Amino acid sequence: MKRNDNGLLYGPEDKVSYFQSGLLGLQHVLAMDVYVPPLIIAGLLSMTLGQKTGFLQAAFLACGIGTILQTKFFMKLPVSQGPSFVPIGAVAGVYFAHGGLATVLGSLVIGAILLILLGLSGIYQKVINTLVPALVGGTIITCVGLSLLPSALNDNIFKATGNVDQNIEIAAITGFAMLAAITIGIRIPQLQRLFRVSSIVIALIIGTVVASAMGRFDWSVVNNAPWLSLPKFTAVHYGLHFSLPAILTFVVIYMVLTTETTGTWFAMSAVVGEKISKKQWNRGIIGEGLSCLFAALLGTTPMTGYSTNAGVVSITGVASRRVFVSAGIWFMVLGFFGKLSAFLSAVPAPVIGGIFSIICVIIMLNGLNVIRDLDTNESSIYILGIPIVLTMAVILLPSAVLKSTPQMVQYLLGSPITIAAISAVVLNLAMGDHKAEVSEDNQSNENPKNTTSRIEAQKLAESKS
Repeated sequence: MKRNDNGLLYGPEDKVSYFQSGLLGLQHVLAMDVYVPPLIIAGLLSMTLGQKTGFLQAAFLACGIGTILQTKFFMKLPVSQGPSFVPIGAVAGVYFAHGGLATVLGSLVIGAILLILLGLSGIYQKVINTLVPALVGGTIITCVGLSLLPSALNDNIFKATGNVDQNIEIAAITGFAMLAAITIGIRIPQLQRLFRVSSIVIALIIGTVVASAMGRFDWSVVNNAPWLSLPKFTAVHYGLHFSLPAILTFVVIYMVLTTETTGTWFAMSAVVGEKISKKQWNRGIIGEGLSCLFAALLGTTPMTGYSTNAGVVSITGVASRRVFVSAGIWFMVLGFFGKLSAFLSAVPAPVIGGIFSIICVIIMLNGLNVIRDLDTNESSIYILGIPIVLTMAVILLPSAVLKSTPQMVQYLLGSPITIAAISAVVLNLAMGDHKAEVSEDNQSNENPKNTTSRIEAQKLAESKS
């Protein structure tokens, strides 16, 4: 079973049974690894066990609320929200320099309101249309996948806790299990829905069983966790304090987050084969602001669109928005269900890494697929190539060099996606063929859902010129 030419079994508007959407929604939750940034921040702030638990629960609730808001009401693309890695350093810096978490949350509230106002003004869509044509968008998608790959391999496998040889074995078995499931789904059409659609869940189960047999799954974390609990440490507990330097710091952070989220939207748009409309851009940034606002009020850090979900959709072939609403419901359940939250947080990092690394490659190739359909020239090579070089340079930048730069520069260098996006935009403004871009944008707006028609329209415009 195929849908049009994009290889999807289910498109964004297709209905999936409630049971299947629940299973697939959990699959997205498992693949996102959203508990990592909150746990890192909790460690940096020396939170107590109770505060750490509350911080993680608040993050899950914010993920759920943000995912449902974006998928069902605002962006209306199959996207999931999750805590970003970008604000980690800023949260710690503001926390220690400006009077604790109340100042952090107050600054995040102001920044989120500014995002909402940006979307309401209608300016965001105009900025995107002007600065991010298809070539730049494809470059950003490519760099998104590339920037995540070192984290998938290093943080989850090579440098993760435990014996590195054992980590590699677990990751390899998990990755092989996923590829085997996908292969069965491809070779045996009758089993496609079962094996391709559930390939990530199958791999996670097999990887976790193997890790548990090696003594790598800490069941005590699950045993000690309560069945049900309410988040205790929210903005009501900490309060809100407003400091101008802290607010300015997080305004910059939100600018970086917006760039990251834009890359995610481009990635998902490429996977589902649907162009993002003008209204979607503005609604999406409003949804992003509301996601971050709820996160701050719940006592956790900003949300951003997770690009890993685009890779999951490519692998499973299911882009139904109903599945992503189910993922949002699962996140909210995790916010109250302590045992399940503990179980997910105890899944060994190499299991996540084995799946995550394949997803990163899928995202990167989706970006290259966008660029493949364009007529490129000599300048296009540099517009694509230089951001890739800078992405790798930021990833490999020695920590000593990073720490020697001003704080604001550190925030930017903390996000390879942001550096890639800025460089692609600047290079395109300086070197790009803007007449061709205008023609391409006009033609693609006429038929946003058909990639083939878009290419034909582009060629027709070129022949007329």
